[in-house]
Amino acid sequence: MKFVEVKENKKEYLPLLLLADEQEDMVDRYLDRGRMYVLDDGGVKCECVVTDEGGGVLEIKNIATVPECQGNGYGKAMIDFIAERYRGQYGILQVGTGDSPLTIPFYEKCGFIRSHTVPNFFTDHYDHPIYEGGVLLADMVYLRRPL
Repeated sequence: MKFVEVKENKKEYLPLLLLADEQEDMVDRYLDRGRMYVLDDGGVKCECVVTDEGGGVLEIKNIATVPECQGNGYGKAMIDFIAERYRGQYGILQVGTGDSPLTIPFYEKCGFIRSHTVPNFFTDHYDHPIYEGGVLLADMVYLRRPL
């Protein structure tokens, strides 16, 4: 298993990026300013895009694992890699996600705790309703962990 930074042709990974953020123009808002990594384990299994949000905060803007590889620890391995890679450069690693029974427990298992909420983020910024695990997403929930 190896982690590789993607510096060019990030859109090559668009199908994987859209698993985590299903509207392309929203991905476009952070893809160029973010640093992108892929986890290669006999092929790309997971990707992650992180951005500097200022004030010592590094944000995971997008993380996705190939569907048939989900549940095998690739997402957690990616988060652990990001945490180790940026430890000492940032104080906080944060992630924003929908209030979903599929994602919140995953991040909590990775050491994140709830920080704050942005009401109506998904309904205000996406051109269609977003559902995850049968739940209509409205608010963005931010979770944080120290680095």
